[in-house]
Amino acid sequence: MIVVAQRVSKAKVKVGKATVANIGQGLLLLVGFCKKDSEKIFDKVVKKIVKLRIFPDEKGKMNQSLLRINGELLIVPQFTLCSKIKSGCRPSFSNAAEPKVAQELFEKLVRKFELVVPRTFTGKFREYMKVSLTNDGPVTFVLEF
Repeated sequence: MIVVAQRVSKAKVKVGKATVANIGQGLLLLVGFCKKDSEKIFDKVVKKIVKLRIFPDEKGKMNQSLLRINGELLIVPQFTLCSKIKSGCRPSFSNAAEPKVAQELFEKLVRKFELVVPRTFTGKFREYMKVSLTNDGPVTFVLEF
């Protein structure tokens, strides 16, 4: 499982002309599920992400977590994170989980986050999305579980 976590002052997801999710200060997570992934690690993933001390304290030091600032969370599925580009210029997606499996994992992960972060929103699985954000900092982390 690969997660790109971006600290944002705002972010939104559009499908077609409709905005399907919109957040203010918080985290935008791009989440890719690889073939070997399972829900066994979800508790660890949720705990790690919501407790990441990447928001500024009163002195401007990265010392606050998403929970501490009462931030919002936007989770977007992105299978391309599991791609491999070793030779040539065309990505291989053979490492990505099958769509049905990935969707089930995505939905279970979202439910876990919703138990901890009340304002959790999502993109749409297997839809063409336009994701826009204002990356705050910019602050971006790549986490592999």
